[in-house]
Amino acid sequence: MSVELVAVSEEPLVASFYESLVRAAASGAVVLFAGVVRDHDGGRSVTALEYSAHPSAAKVLSDVAAEVAADPLVHAVAVGHRVGPLAIGDTALVAAVSAAHRQAAFAACSRLVEDVKARIPVWKRQVFADGTEEWVGSA
Repeated sequence: MSVELVAVSEEPLVASFYESLVRAAASGAVVLFAGVVRDHDGGRSVTALEYSAHPSAAKVLSDVAAEVAADPLVHAVAVGHRVGPLAIGDTALVAAVSAAHRQAAFAACSRLVEDVKARIPVWKRQVFADGTEEWVGSA
């Protein structure tokens, strides 16, 4: 029912902050997703990663968050996507959703993450241990 925060930022994402934004007395469930930069992809060792965003990324992220928050079972939503260079272990995406019950919160958080990944105009450049790199559309 409410969008507490939408952010596309070069600043580190703190998952616990996003979680705290969606907590409410009426919420019996808070689901938090943190997408973390891993050290491998497709069987190859990843040494560096960088996200680039189209200028419309924040608007698209806001639209996605509003659509998920419009679900009458959802109490609150907060979502952030990181851009710029990230290190292995850094958080690239945070999604937090609250609802009265766990099933609704899990479903809404899953929808939020999947819709962000499908719709936000963000591209990922991965650098592999062998010095090659790859661009991947949408985070």
